[in-house]
Amino acid sequence: MIRLLFNLRILSEFVIMNLFPVLLLFGFTWVRPIASPQQESATEIIRKADLKMRGNTSYAWLTIRIIRSSWNREMEARTWSKGTQLAMIRIESPVKDKGTVYLKRQKEVWNWIPTIERNIKLPPSMMSQSWMGTDFTNDDLVREFSILEDYTHKLIGEETIGDRNCYKIQLDPKPQAAVVWGKIIAWIDKKDYLELKAEYYDDNNALINLMTGNDIKTLGGRLLPTRIEITPINKKGQKTIMVYKEVQFDQPIPDNFFTVENMKKVQ
Repeated sequence: MIRLLFNLRILSEFVIMNLFPVLLLFGFTWVRPIASPQQESATEIIRKADLKMRGNTSYAWLTIRIIRSSWNREMEARTWSKGTQLAMIRIESPVKDKGTVYLKRQKEVWNWIPTIERNIKLPPSMMSQSWMGTDFTNDDLVREFSILEDYTHKLIGEETIGDRNCYKIQLDPKPQAAVVWGKIIAWIDKKDYLELKAEYYDDNNALINLMTGNDIKTLGGRLLPTRIEITPINKKGQKTIMVYKEVQFDQPIPDNFFTVENMKKVQ
């Protein structure tokens, strides 16, 4: 799932510089040529996968576990989204981070820090940085970029992951797009449009992060991967796990919920 959350393309006294996609790969994976000229375009497949995780609106309660070789940390958060331009994340635990809020409105991203009672607008240069010490970037969570508008999409094959047949799609940034990744390769389930795996590359074509997921369940009336993992390729013993506990789709959320003024009020 390239775009989870806020879908999820949506957690100490919070330090600004530390400001969701995906099944585990089981069994034999094989590649075959793209099947027929009548099949859906890569862009349409990506659009359906994105909408599957996001809906017209979404609300989620999730747990995030940061795993390191010598320590672990856990957070809980709630997320809201509406369309592709509005999203909010509120940290619920631990106590020292409770009430920290992130807001996305169109191309702007804001952070409310309750310990200093300040709203801070994040510059684009900070979107590639670690989000609250996790292996997600700020951009992974709030999606400043659009996977539909800022990338081109190309079918490069089909593979079977576990028992699910998938499209394999390469996403390349458009020339003027201000995006974090130099390339993304995504595996989208052909039946349910679930993103079962994603690889994230830098501008030098080096693989940086691997996203996978498991525990596919019905939440909010939809079949979804409920456990998302991101593993840095060159950091042994390190990963971040995001587990969805509750999801609701297509419930009314007014636009004025997603305002800078509401960040410190949302409960």
